[in-house]
Formats: sequence, C-alpha cells, structure tokens
Amino acid sequence: MNKSSDFLALARVCEATLEHYRLRFEDGAECEAVPAGALRWSAELPAVGDWVRARRVDPALALIEHVEPRASCISRQRPGGGGAQVLAANVDLIAIVMGLDGDYNLRRLERYLVLAAASGAEAMVALNKMDVCAEWPARLAEVRAITRNAVAISAHESIAPIVEFVRGRTVVLLGSSGAGKSTIANALLGEPRQATLPVRESDSRGRHTTTRRMLIELPGGGALIDTPGLRELALWAGQDSVDDAFADIAALARQCRFRDCAHAGEPGCAVSEALKTGELELARWASYMKLLTEARYHERSVDQRAAAETKRKWKVIHKAIRHHPKYNR
Repeated sequence: MNKSSDFLALARVCEATLEHYRLRFEDGAECEAVPAGALRWSAELPAVGDWVRARRVDPALALIEHVEPRASCISRQRPGGGGAQVLAANVDLIAIVMGLDGDYNLRRLERYLVLAAASGAEAMVALNKMDVCAEWPARLAEVRAITRNAVAISAHESIAPIVEFVRGRTVVLLGSSGAGKSTIANALLGEPRQATLPVRESDSRGRHTTTRRMLIELPGGGALIDTPGLRELALWAGQDSVDDAFADIAALARQCRFRDCAHAGEPGCAVSEALKTGELELARWASYMKLLTEARYHERSVDQRAAAETKRKWKVIHKAIRHHPKYNR
C-alpha cells in the first residue's frame, strides 16, 4: 500500500460475478465495483468475503485498488484444471450440509473436510432431512467418528443446533445441490430470500437454486455466504490438510516403528495392525490414500508452476538488461 491508500475506503465484497462486484462499506452503503487496472493483472482477484480498499468514482461505482490479507480462504481446483478457484474468503465457519437421503456419502464428506482443513476456518457438518431417515442416529454417529462438530436437523422444522455455531460469525454453506443449503439460509435470515426446489426422487439430487455466491448480513450478527451446489470438488490442498482431516490415521502412523513406514505390511506398522483388527475401516483408509495422492500431485503441480513463473520473470529481466543502453557500452 502506498500513500494514495489514505483516501481508499475499506469495504467487503458481498457479491462477485466474473470481474463485477458489489461492495458493502463500513457505513452500510453499497455500490457496484470493478478492479482497478493494476489489480486486474494481479495473481488474485477479490472473492466474496474479501476485505478490500476501494476508491469511489461516483455514488454507484467504485474501483477496487487493493485486497487485504485473508484470515482464511476456501479454494478448490478449477473444474477442468488451471489453478485455484476461491469460493469464499475470511470465513470463520464452514457448514458442510449433507442430506440424509441419497445425498449421504461419507467419502465425499471426507473430501469436504480436507478442503476445510486447508482453508484455515473451523468446520461443522449439518446432516439435514433427519425426518426422512429413520437411521439418522446411526449416521450421525458415523459422522461424529470422523469429525466432532456434527449435528442432525430437519431444516424446514428447526435449525437450532446450527444457530449456536453461527452466532456472530461469518459462515459459508457448502454441499451438493438439493442438500438443503437454501432452506437453512432462509431459516438463518428469518425470511425466504433464497429460492428452494424439491429434489428428484430418483437420486435425491437438486438443481442449482443459488446461482451466484453472495454475502448476506445475519439479523443476530455475523454474515452468511451462500454458494451454488458443488458438482465437482477437486482438491486444492496439501498433505498436511489431509492429515488434519484424517487425524485418526495420522495418529496411527506416528505409532509405526519406522518413521518412513509405507504402511504396506512392514514390521511394527500400526496402520496395518489397525486394518487387521478392524480398528481402521478399509474404506476410510482407501479414501485417505486417494486424497493423499491428490494432495501430493497438487503440491508437485504448484512447485512446477512456481518454478516456471520464476523462470519467466528472470527471462524478462535478463532480456531487459541486454537491451538496456548501458549493457552494450
């Protein structure tokens, strides 16, 4: 930030569509905004939830000059590859919504928990539609075996367990289309602002009723970020985030006799022993290995991209030096 930042106002991004934004300033005023020229060519454009410094051009438009450092950042790999896609920034709590109908899937939930671990935000799980699932106590126990913060609700009846987690914080709802995110959002807001549609009976999947990410202030304090359902969730996370989400497996690995144990039947392997005794489910171990492979691939890809970018920058610098008049003296 330079001296010109003195006249820039602090605002929060409450909507983002491509390079068009809506900002909410500290005095409560809102206006449309676009990135300033220098910011448009930066590595990271603003996302919903970002705090930014903006210059008002007129009452209806502002130029975003600077993005403040993020306290947390929820990212996934862009569908089809090509780098990270930021879903939301400066989130205190990620509420992962999963239906207790055909949407219920522990392996997908583990993927969401890795994403949450990489973000720096706290995570909770809301198992919705308990009224249509007689086995909901058993499923809730399954989820609580892999993450402590989990509740079961029927969003169209009561979301009281979620309210206790949300109060005074910025929360984002993540989950599949049809899981009930918009119903929960409406209950938190105290009014039907988000459209809802019934899911297909054949597969319990829904259509996108939320079509863009937006930040909405909550009546009791805090803010809600509602997002479209995610059909694809390729990881943008490292090995540490996978270990955080699979803390039970990481703890077992630390008990292995050898520090570099591959968990493939080596003497004194605590993981192999846990698989034999049933302490560790084979399906959870397979999920861990799959996500760990993705995380390792991600780390290699990031390193390669960083090396290529560094090489490109030095190539530009060397070219500029060679063409400088003083170089040929």
